Amino acid sequence: MTLQRKFLGAAAVLALTSGAALADPAIIYDLGGKFDKSFNEAAYNGAEKWKAETGGTYKELEMQSEAQREQALRRLAEAGANPVVMTGFAFGDVLNKVAPDFPDTKFAIIDMVVEQPNVKSVVFNEHEGSYLVGMMAALASKTGTVGFIGGMDIPLIRKFGCGYAEGVKAVNPDATVVMNMTGTTPAAWNDPVKGAELAKAQKSQGADVIYAAAGGTGIGVLQAAADEGILSIGVDSNQNYLHPGKVLTSMVKRVDNAVYDAFKEGADMTTGINVMGLANEGVGYAMDDNNASLVTDDMKAKVEEAAAKIKSGEISVHDYMSDNTCPAATF
Repeated sequence: MTLQRKFLGAAAVLALTSGAALADPAIIYDLGGKFDKSFNEAAYNGAEKWKAETGGTYKELEMQSEAQREQALRRLAEAGANPVVMTGFAFGDVLNKVAPDFPDTKFAIIDMVVEQPNVKSVVFNEHEGSYLVGMMAALASKTGTVGFIGGMDIPLIRKFGCGYAEGVKAVNPDATVVMNMTGTTPAAWNDPVKGAELAKAQKSQGADVIYAAAGGTGIGVLQAAADEGILSIGVDSNQNYLHPGKVLTSMVKRVDNAVYDAFKEGADMTTGINVMGLANEGVGYAMDDNNASLVTDDMKAKVEEAAAKIKSGEISVHDYMSDNTCPAATF
């Protein structure tokens, strides 16, 4: 059976078994699976929150290959799903092509701007949240060297890394920030073995805190850091629980809120660009029982002071997407 036939079969089963009304919302997860403990899982949690609160049902699809993007969008729109939410910048070109063919369907895309009248584009100020965890890394580091491991080498992930490096340098201008990307294809999002190898290599260069912005690959980074006796920083979802007492914090990107809000608005969803940053709780850092022993009151006070200044505009964190430069570090 070909991959296409498998996908068609899965879509057919989905349509037949959803038991949903035509106006049910839908979500398409990007490569890496909905239980990646990071970006996709945050989106899933938002959908589940809506389901729990409303008792409603929704359609969902998990991407297995790049070739499925357009077919997935068209099938869900044809089935009457409204709105259709998709996670990831990689849906941008396909959505720009598909959206005009379904003018009565609302679409929401996370991490990309698509300028169509029936599309809501949700983007995040990841550099702001990354700045805060960068400060946390520098405050916790004993060696003065910290690391960053990204997934696919794209401007969005460099945006994470540059914000992080700027936060590190704000605390310790003499700090060294070791920065690596996992790869240049979508496979870079789901390679925990490579993530672990990069983490070990960074430790050998002196890094004792490593921030992973790499989807499923980051799971390998966090595991290796715990095994090697150094600290890690999670991303997107709160990953502190994965290695209690060994994950310094997580840069939380509220993808769950973006999905929840889109589902809640339904077919009446407001279109246009929605920016989620520190000021509207779109990004932040995670504190819970799993990392409480790692973060002192003084560390938290310094980070909170910076957060307030970012919200007020007193601190402006450099955005890599604005000019594709990274003043605080080199990739």
